Amino acid sequence: MVAEENNQKISIDGVDYNLDDLSENAKNQLVNLRVTDQEIERVQRQLAIFQTARATYANALKQAISKN
Repeated sequence: MVAEENNQKISIDGVDYNLDDLSENAKNQLVNLRVTDQEIERVQRQLAIFQTARATYANALKQAISKN
């Protein structure tokens, strides 16, 4: 799905729709979809941070074990 806000159109599954022609329910679902996409991106960034931290902790553990 690609939104083209300058033209006030949205493309869903290859079909273009005028935003003004959408029902209020459809507009609300579009907002929900956009918010959900933003939240997924935020969580993916968080996951990348956690994965980096985990790898760092694992390396620190390996170093701590090898010093014994």
